[in-house]
Amino acid sequence: MSRRAKIFSGILAALLAGYLFCLPRDLFKGVPYSTVVTDRSGELLGARTASDGQWRFPPCDSVPAKYAAALIQFEDRHFRWHPGVNPVSIARALRDNLKAGHVTSGGSTITMQVIRMSRRRERNLWQKLVEAVLATRLEMRCSKDEILALYASHAPYGGNVVGLEAASWRYFGRRPQDLSWGEAATLAILPNSPSSIHPGRSVDKLLSKRNRLLARLLEHGDLDSLTFSLACDEPLPQEPSPLPSYAYSLTEHYSKVSPGRRIRTSVSLPLQKQVEAITDRWSDDLDRTGVADLSAVVMDVHTGEILSYVGNASLHRRRPGALVDVASSPRSTGSILKPLLYCALLDDGEILPYTLLPDIPINFGGFAPQNFDMQFSGAVPAAEALTRSLNVPSVHMLRRYGVERFLNLLRSLGMTTLGRSADDYGLSLILGGAEGSLKDITGIYASLSNSYQTDTTFFGRTALWYTFDALKELGRPDEIDLRLVRSVRKVAWKTGTSYGFRDAWAVGVTPDYAVGVWAGNAQGGGVPGLTGARTAGPVMFDIFNLLPASSTVNAYASGGWFLEPGPKEYVRAETCRQSGHLKGLYCTDTDTLMLPRRALHSDPCPYHREVDGEPRFLLPPSMEWYYRQNHPEYRPLKAKVTSEKIMEFIYPHPGTIIKIPRQLDGSVRGVVFNLAHRDPSVKVWWHLDTSYLGETQYIHQLTLTPAAGRHTITVVDSAGNRESTTFTIEQ
Repeated sequence: MSRRAKIFSGILAALLAGYLFCLPRDLFKGVPYSTVVTDRSGELLGARTASDGQWRFPPCDSVPAKYAAALIQFEDRHFRWHPGVNPVSIARALRDNLKAGHVTSGGSTITMQVIRMSRRRERNLWQKLVEAVLATRLEMRCSKDEILALYASHAPYGGNVVGLEAASWRYFGRRPQDLSWGEAATLAILPNSPSSIHPGRSVDKLLSKRNRLLARLLEHGDLDSLTFSLACDEPLPQEPSPLPSYAYSLTEHYSKVSPGRRIRTSVSLPLQKQVEAITDRWSDDLDRTGVADLSAVVMDVHTGEILSYVGNASLHRRRPGALVDVASSPRSTGSILKPLLYCALLDDGEILPYTLLPDIPINFGGFAPQNFDMQFSGAVPAAEALTRSLNVPSVHMLRRYGVERFLNLLRSLGMTTLGRSADDYGLSLILGGAEGSLKDITGIYASLSNSYQTDTTFFGRTALWYTFDALKELGRPDEIDLRLVRSVRKVAWKTGTSYGFRDAWAVGVTPDYAVGVWAGNAQGGGVPGLTGARTAGPVMFDIFNLLPASSTVNAYASGGWFLEPGPKEYVRAETCRQSGHLKGLYCTDTDTLMLPRRALHSDPCPYHREVDGEPRFLLPPSMEWYYRQNHPEYRPLKAKVTSEKIMEFIYPHPGTIIKIPRQLDGSVRGVVFNLAHRDPSVKVWWHLDTSYLGETQYIHQLTLTPAAGRHTITVVDSAGNRESTTFTIEQ
């Protein structure tokens, strides 16, 4: 080969290599896109502008047929046949421009326009030549449909609207797939001169161009004469309209964590619209009572997917905190975690479904919880304590289970907001001392229902069944009567109210759905009378009424409710009807219950014993003192019987640390010391350390103001029985 041939071959190879590699891998690299959030079917929930302020949706993969036909007829009728450049069009454009004495036509193909939009260079003859070369290379890389999609994704449509999808929503309020022929033709025209022909501006010119394009489509056979007439009668859009804005908080969230992406969520738009209508109506009503904010979450039990998400309702009502996503914000949990503790203790066999729990005044190192109604029952079955949401029995249960153990359980179940140590939370963990999000807690309740119906159980099915059964019952003093709520379906539900009436919760679950509702003020202010049952509960049931009737049919759920566990899931055992414990030696009134297998390791009844040759049900004095007030059938022992404990301090408990409160005027009224005696009519003499204090009868209470330090208080009754307890007074 001659030297000249080699040089020619080298030049040819270099040109070929340059041609092959002249087109960037990503034509629109660095172009920012809008964050687009859709529902499970691809319906638009909401969007946010790109970082440059443009409405530019992420690129689409295809173009609707109507728009493609209109675009090709308007911009490039030979698009399907040319290799990226149409010499005939270029020659015709050159002729027209020379004849007019200025540029009237560019002769650019759709492919060349894609290249021009990607390069964003000054428009001149040299750039036109470069675009022509790159256009032929693009035709080698992409199919015609892919090139149309690139054009539709990046074409300007006037103002800050870029791309077909954004334009379709901004001008017509619908997806590109749903455009009419008149709408598709309008959008095919706009990129040709978006600055001069714009909805709401140059209407006559735009209308004329659109109808000429429709006539061309009719001539080409893309639409019939009736469709043509109807399309010509369609009105033109006016100024751009706001985009849909459903599940506002989700769109805000994804715009921060996944900006510039298209996110398909599990939300169902039809349900989302209905839930937002309910929460907006309730929120507007509650606002009159000082409750400004409301959030709700609906989940599919079987998949764990969120079907509806309202971070905060009534965004139209401008107020501080309106844009706070309360459903994902940590809030005091109130009593909403109590079912989890009950279920865990039941599953471990540490309590049985109806085990009597203490419900008496307690004080653990200065922590002295009270029930919602400020009353005490003495002793109450565990299931009743759950349905009535009693605080004192719940604290006893947590003390038995262990704070750290329960904290680890909550984390494993999916609570992501528990960042402190078990010592820091303490026993208040079960009464709202922890913070949880509505999203997490609704998810936990959903997982319990799913666990019951699958083999991936957090707890045994028997423990879960008793928990669900207790939660569908009535009883707690701050709850509405379920019979007054418009719902025919059974729902296992729990409410919660945080300290200071700042947070009201209601979370319910069925075999198919979990619904969580929170009400309060995002800014943290309390509202007197705000409770989970009266505020969040009715909203929750209204949402449940939207949901389809249950279609679940399996071994553990059917007809909208949970079936009893199968025989392999439990053991049957006799329990004492009065104490709820396993039957003891002296228990005469019993039930046979299905129980978790580990329940067989629990203690037998500690309250039945033989007294004077007969079995007797006897509670400790402190429990008995309250219990007998609501149980006239209870038979206490007489004071002369000294083989049993005859008296017990209700307050203080051994080791209690007491801070004597001062009144508003600075005076000190002291602390009330309270004693329970099986026979209140006897006299009791009181001593503090070595000093005699006085005597009581019938009502065994004294108000004292001991000095700072450690003390021992001792009581002696007329039969010589003694009882002592130690405590510490702090300044």
